[in-house]
Amino acid sequence: MTRHTLSVLVENKPGVLARIAGLFSRRGFNIESLAVGPTENPEVSRMTIVINVDRLPLEQVTKQLNKLINVLKIVELDPDHAVQRGRGGRHADY
Repeated sequence: MTRHTLSVLVENKPGVLARIAGLFSRRGFNIESLAVGPTENPEVSRMTIVINVDRLPLEQVTKQLNKLINVLKIVELDPDHAVQRGRGGRHADY
């Protein structure tokens, strides 16, 4: 399995995040990281999703995401050209 980062432009509407997260859940994929924020267009949000999966299942999920009505565009970010935070470090116990 390899780590993939998807940038997904979606309509900024209630329930979109739940539908997308549900799609990954139904396919048995664990989302390692998820960030959602507005774009310069208040009607559009960008979801940045990091998953650890093989190439073929990723293509299947991408095709299913594209079928969702609120998904506008999906781009897999090239790890050589994307800024990512390190995964190491200590975790505090609360």
